[in-house]
Amino acid sequence: MARSIEVRNVSANDINEKFLIDFDRYQETEDVWYINGQTKVDTRSDYFIDNWSEEQKQDISLYLRECSKNGGGVVCAMDGKKVIGFANVEKRFFGSKNQYIPLPFIHVSNAYRGEGIGRQLFLKCCQIAKDLGAEKLYIGAHPAVETQQFYQSVGCVIAEEVNQEIYEKEPLDLQLEKKL
Repeated sequence: MARSIEVRNVSANDINEKFLIDFDRYQETEDVWYINGQTKVDTRSDYFIDNWSEEQKQDISLYLRECSKNGGGVVCAMDGKKVIGFANVEKRFFGSKNQYIPLPFIHVSNAYRGEGIGRQLFLKCCQIAKDLGAEKLYIGAHPAVETQQFYQSVGCVIAEEVNQEIYEKEPLDLQLEKKL
């Protein structure tokens, strides 16, 4: 049976604490990318599993609602009434020329990965960031090889400037940027 996936912008009114209730964050990582020196990227083995509790999904849902209320953008992929992908950009500029705007979240539910949904979410977020006046999107990106391959496929590169606050939240993440 063919899936009917809709990727669209959502407003704060569309988001409540149960917004991500059915979302499956599960990700099993075996190999990661890491920065060796200034810009050389290497891989190494590092096994771990990421998953979100119901409380984490609720907290992220409420954060997304606040992001939208504060002028940022939230996009989601829906399979019927079920959120199977989401991403957001904050209306918060930084960098030496205020050229960056952050993309804090972009995730696709486990069973839906590899179908191009992440690319659609990413492109919508690029447009939102551009409309807000940003020159570059900034991503603190999960180090999993598969995740990094996705970011590379959409044109992301190692960030020219590092946002210390974002870096300190997840020091193993690679700090990336996408010119808009």
